Amino acid sequence: MSTRGDLAAFAEALAARLPDTWTSTHTRHAAYHDQIATTSELWDVGAVGHAASNFVLGDQAVLGRADGARLLLFDRPRYSAQFMIGALEPGAHHDAFHQVAEPNGITIPSDPVRAAAQVARRLLPRYEQALRQVRHNTAHPPARRTAPSLITGAVSMAWHPDGVIGAVTGVREATAVLYSAGFQYHPYHRQFLLPASYGDREQIARIQAVSQRLALIGVGVTMRPARPAPAPTALPAHPASPAITSPTR
Repeated sequence: MSTRGDLAAFAEALAARLPDTWTSTHTRHAAYHDQIATTSELWDVGAVGHAASNFVLGDQAVLGRADGARLLLFDRPRYSAQFMIGALEPGAHHDAFHQVAEPNGITIPSDPVRAAAQVARRLLPRYEQALRQVRHNTAHPPARRTAPSLITGAVSMAWHPDGVIGAVTGVREATAVLYSAGFQYHPYHRQFLLPASYGDREQIARIQAVSQRLALIGVGVTMRPARPAPAPTALPAHPASPAITSPTR
C-alpha cells in the first residue's frame, strides 16, 4: 500500500494544468477490494492496467471533465517519484467498444507541469479518439457479419465479400480444429473468423485441412457465399485539441 501523502495535491495541480476544465476527487483505500469498483473500469490493457490489478493502490484520484471524461491517477508501485494515469471507460453497451483500441495509460513524473504536458500529448489524443468512436458506435451500431446457417452436426462456413471466412458450429470438438487452423472466435459477430490477411490460397489450404480433420471425427463442412455487408458509416472528423495551459500564479 502506498504511504505517500502528496497524491491528492499532485492530482489537483495536474488537473489545473490540463486542457479544458478538470476537477479532482481523491480517495484512500484500506484494502485491495475497495479499489476494484474504480480500477475495474480502467480502459487499459498495458502497464497501467497491470499495476492497478496487481497492487493495492492505497490512494487514487479520479480527474473528471464536464462531458463525462474521467482519468484515474495513482502512485506508481515501487517508484516513489512517478505516477500512473489512465482513462476510465465511459458508460456504454459493450457492443459499442467493438474494434475500439484501448487508450492505454502512461507513467508520468512528479512535476505537474511536465506531467500535464505528457498527458496532453500522449494520453488525451488517444482517449478522445476512443471516446468519439464509442459514442459513434452507440449512435450508429456497426453491422455484424452475417453468420452462416448452422447445420446440426456440421461446420457451416461463409466467404465474406471482404475476404474473411466465417464459421459456426454446434460441435464442441470442431472448435479446437478451427482454432488450430487460425480461426478466432469473435463474440461481437458470434462466429469464428479466418482473416483475409492469409490470402485466398492459404485460406483454401486451411479450409481443406479443417475439412480433412473434421471428416475423421464424422463432422462435415458446408460452404456458401455470405450476403454483401452494408457500407460502414464514416467516423466524423474531430476538432483540434486545445493547447495546454498553466494556471496563473
